[in-house]
Amino acid sequence: MLEELKKKVWEANLLLPEYHLVTFTWGNVSAIDRESGLFVIKPSGVDYQKLKPEDMVVVNLKGEKVEGRYNPSSDTPTHTVLYNRFPEIGGIVHTHSTWATSWAQAGRGIPCYGTTHADYFYGDIPCVRNLTKEEIEEAYETNTGVLIADDFEENHRDPAAVPGVLCKNHGVFTWGKDAKEAVHNAVVVEEVAKMAALCECINPKVQPAPQALQDKHYFRKHGAGAYYGQKEE
Repeated sequence: MLEELKKKVWEANLLLPEYHLVTFTWGNVSAIDRESGLFVIKPSGVDYQKLKPEDMVVVNLKGEKVEGRYNPSSDTPTHTVLYNRFPEIGGIVHTHSTWATSWAQAGRGIPCYGTTHADYFYGDIPCVRNLTKEEIEEAYETNTGVLIADDFEENHRDPAAVPGVLCKNHGVFTWGKDAKEAVHNAVVVEEVAKMAALCECINPKVQPAPQALQDKHYFRKHGAGAYYGQKEE
């Protein structure tokens, strides 16, 4: 079942240690087949070096395991909520990457200080609040997804324009049109988090990049007027 998607999700998971986004098993990647309403995700707690395509777990949009010899990632309920609430996304990544998680632990979103950030995210990368004690005890992973989705809805954030979020005192979630793009965005978040932290060390009074510059860099890559790169044949 979904053998091609399993291979793609397996390959995407292996990119996390390659790009130094995970330590031990601190992360996961999933991707969804919208036609079937099923998604594939990394099994819980299995070392990346030992992973095989057939180890990937198939889950439905109720969060129920459909196929697989292992239990799915413990973050599966969060992925489930995000796939249900953000129908335009096709892949999700969760990491505790060092620089981005440092911003999350500080409870701060990442300001857009430069064009590298603006090329991929329109505005700050937000940091959502802590879950309450009741939310944690009720359904921690599910409510993490609900918190993210509610924040985006309440603050009118476009998940396509802001393809990632920090969870306070926790870590990072990113997404994209597929698993590979979601990993790409996770790498971007980690790099801009590092740049922003160093930027503030060099100049504690730094201000975000001018809006005109942010707009130029974001919209030359995204939207109807985009002209960066090559057109696909």
